Amino acid sequence: MKLAYGRMLQDGLDGQHGLPRARLAELAGRFAAVQDEVRRRRGAGEYGFHDLVDQGPTVRQITTFAEGLGQAYDHVLVLGIGGSALGTKALLNALRRPAWNEWDDEGREFYPRVTVLENVDPTTVAAALARIDPRRVLVNVISKSGGTAETMAQYLVVRAWLESVLGDATSRHLVFTTDPARGALRELAARDAIATLDVPPAVGGRFSVLSPVGLLPAALAGIDITALLAGARRAMERATADDLLRNPAALYAAMHWAADTDLGARIHVLMPYTDRLRELAEWFRQLWAESLGKRLDRAGRTVHVGPTPVAAVGATDQHSQVQLFMEGPFDKVITFVRLERFGDDLPIPAGPALPADLAYLPGHTLGELLNAEYEATSSALAEMGRMNCTLRLPELTPESLGELIMFFQLATGYAGVWYGIDPFDQPGVELGKRLTYAAMGRPGYESAPRAPAPPDEA
Repeated sequence: MKLAYGRMLQDGLDGQHGLPRARLAELAGRFAAVQDEVRRRRGAGEYGFHDLVDQGPTVRQITTFAEGLGQAYDHVLVLGIGGSALGTKALLNALRRPAWNEWDDEGREFYPRVTVLENVDPTTVAAALARIDPRRVLVNVISKSGGTAETMAQYLVVRAWLESVLGDATSRHLVFTTDPARGALRELAARDAIATLDVPPAVGGRFSVLSPVGLLPAALAGIDITALLAGARRAMERATADDLLRNPAALYAAMHWAADTDLGARIHVLMPYTDRLRELAEWFRQLWAESLGKRLDRAGRTVHVGPTPVAAVGATDQHSQVQLFMEGPFDKVITFVRLERFGDDLPIPAGPALPADLAYLPGHTLGELLNAEYEATSSALAEMGRMNCTLRLPELTPESLGELIMFFQLATGYAGVWYGIDPFDQPGVELGKRLTYAAMGRPGYESAPRAPAPPDEA
């Protein structure tokens, strides 16, 4: 994987917008202190996701389960929300055939269908349960705390659905991914002899896709999780570089921080040019937003910092958002992801008596057209003085996806240092959770005073 960043700089744009090249040298000069802080904080127990590249026993445990008991089921139902669901969806979208659940057994190479329930919308949940055979499903319940309101509500509904058909055999259709020692799921697992996998205590939900949270569903669907982690290890090795220009994740974080704080480019767009990374862009939104959007810095000062991440997909959003990116405010940085080779490509055939305006298409492939559209969009943005950079992947494989995921996680950790905030907490989310518990009458949570409702409604 390569990071092309020249179009973040003034001399790669229109000479007026973007970061001055001298600013890049200043960032490189300050990087030693940033790298030192990351290493110090990792030694103190933060940055736990760094250790996910070394999970030999866990990988063996998951592989054994997936190749053995896991093959007794033809559907996997994942219950989770946020980091317990988005990463799994990104892995499946990228590495399994499009419309995976619509293929027959042979088309899926006899791996199970996978459904991820990530919300408590009753219509969605009811429809999923209506189309899945409870006798043939494995339900993976994912909650690090073991008490996430949405996931536990899903679990109670799904467990009753299973019990109505399976009775005492229900436990054999459940596996919990949760904290190794604490929480309601851990208690239920011990009581009912339910299989469990551990979420490492030092790894937060939005950084957990390369933990058992994402690895178990991936392995059940036939994804090579050893290769995923090998790619992640490659990204980790590059992040050991103390030269900013040789450390892509750190460079990405530094330039995006500078674009935000120096130039007011507070909207960070991730725009892969492949449908297979559509869900990865959604995963990135949570990672970047929840990690970097903070009211307080590490010294306790009120700062209200954080970029706004936006997901887009090329070439689809050339006909949607790109008009705004091209001619709207200079408040955005666009990151493209480009594949050099597509797993499948289709030639564009010559039709009978094509009009002259279409004669340029035959002789090319759909992949060539998609990459030509990427290059044209990136170049046009540059001509208009709009900052953009590109992550180039040779092809989309478990290794390259693992590297890309770890790259973004590393960049998030580095960005936390540049912004001076803790990228691993989420106090704003916790406040919403407490108010939800109070509204639902959970013991120990009293209703808090609320802002008055608007006096009028239409």
